[in-house]
Amino acid sequence: MHHFSYNDGRLFAEDVGIEALAGEFGTPFYVYSEATLRRHFRVFADAFAGADVLVAYSVKANPNIAVLSTLASEGAGADVVSGGELQRALRAGIAPDKIVFSGIGKTRDEMTAALEAGIYQFNVESGPELLALGEIAAALKKTAPVALRINPDIAAGGHEKISTGKAENKFGVPWSQARGLYLAAREMPGIEVKGVDVHIGSQIADLAPFEAAFKKVATLIADLRADGSTIDRLDLGGGLGIPYGEGATPPHPDAYAQMIKRVTKPLGVQLIFEPGRMIAGNAGILVSRVLYVKEGDERRFLIIDAAMNDLIRPALYDAYHDIIPVIKHADRDSAIFDVVGPICETSDRFAQARRLPELKAGELVAVMSAGAYGASQTSEYNSRPLIPEILVSGARHAIIRRRPCFEDMISYEQMPDWLS
Repeated sequence: MHHFSYNDGRLFAEDVGIEALAGEFGTPFYVYSEATLRRHFRVFADAFAGADVLVAYSVKANPNIAVLSTLASEGAGADVVSGGELQRALRAGIAPDKIVFSGIGKTRDEMTAALEAGIYQFNVESGPELLALGEIAAALKKTAPVALRINPDIAAGGHEKISTGKAENKFGVPWSQARGLYLAAREMPGIEVKGVDVHIGSQIADLAPFEAAFKKVATLIADLRADGSTIDRLDLGGGLGIPYGEGATPPHPDAYAQMIKRVTKPLGVQLIFEPGRMIAGNAGILVSRVLYVKEGDERRFLIIDAAMNDLIRPALYDAYHDIIPVIKHADRDSAIFDVVGPICETSDRFAQARRLPELKAGELVAVMSAGAYGASQTSEYNSRPLIPEILVSGARHAIIRRRPCFEDMISYEQMPDWLS
C-alpha cells in the first residue's frame, strides 16, 4: 500500500497535488510520502511484536536525512555500509546502540569511527577484516561486538546483480570456514563474538530461499554453541521484495515473520533485520515531463526529461517500474511506447514496448515505486544536476534535497596552475 492516488483524475501524494509540485520545483524530481514510510515500518515491526527484535533500516536504500529522521522517530535503527552512512544515521538521531555496520570493505578509518561512536554490531565478512577490526579495537582499548556474515550458498534475489548468498558471490564467510573463524575470533583481542549474520539477496519474492538459509544458519548456531561460543544475536538481513507493478506479489511481512518465528524460536536469540526496499520502495515516485513524442520506423518513443542518471535501476537491473500519467484523460486511447531519457546511451530507457495512455509533449508522468535505490544511486552523468527530493506529510510538503546549480556542480573542480 502507498499514499499516491488519483483525485478527480489528478495524481496526489497524500493531500498534495503532483502537478502543483512540478509547477513549484520543475521536473524531474522525487517525492516521498511520509505516511507510507511510517506505515511500512510499522507493518514490518508489528509483524514481530512481542519478540526481541532490532529493525535496522538499510540506509543505502534511501539515505536522505529527512527519511532517516522520519524512521528514527518510529524507533528504527540503521544498517550502514560506509562511514558516510554512519554519519548520516547519527545526524538523523539514530542512537549508536541501534546501528549495525555491514559491508565487505570497511576501511580502518571507518572501523575507528564506528568503534568511537559505540555502534551495536559489526557484521564481519572475512578473516582479514576480523583481524584488522581486532587490532584497531585493541589499540583503542575498546571491544568490537561482532557477528560473522555467513555465506550459506543459497541462490535468491530478483536479479543476478542483487543475489548475495551463493558461494561465487563476494559476500560473507564461506560455509566451510565459518566454525574455524568463530573459534579463532574467540581468542582475538578486541573482539567479542555476539552473533551470526546472513543476507542472501534483494527483491526476493518467495519465502523458500529465506527459510532454507535460516534453517541452515540455525544448525550452525547449534554447532557454534557446542564449540563453546556464546551466540545471542541472529541478524537475518533484509531482502523482502515489493510489488513493482509487473504482477509479482512478494510475501506479506506477517507471513515472513511467522516463518522466522517458527525457525528461530528454539534458538532464544535476539533477531536483527535490515529492511530497506520494503520500507522505502513504494514510498517514493519519480516525476518527469514528456519532452517529445518521436515516431520511429519500428517504435514510438516517449522522450522524458528524467534519465538513467536520475533512476538507474532499469538500465542496471532490467528493473520494471509502473509508469502512469499524472493527469488521466478518459478519452485517450492507449499505445505502445518505449519510454526513454535524453542521455546518449541506448540503456537510458525506463520501459520497452510498454502500453500506456497516449501522452503529449509537456504532460507529466510518474515512475512508481522509486523510493528505494532511486535517489540513492543518482549521479551527474552528462553534467546533469542531481534532482530535488520532496517530502510530503498530509497537506504539507518540503524540499529535502535541492537541485544544485551549475556552480555547485563544478565547485569541487579546479584548474592546475599550468592551465590557469
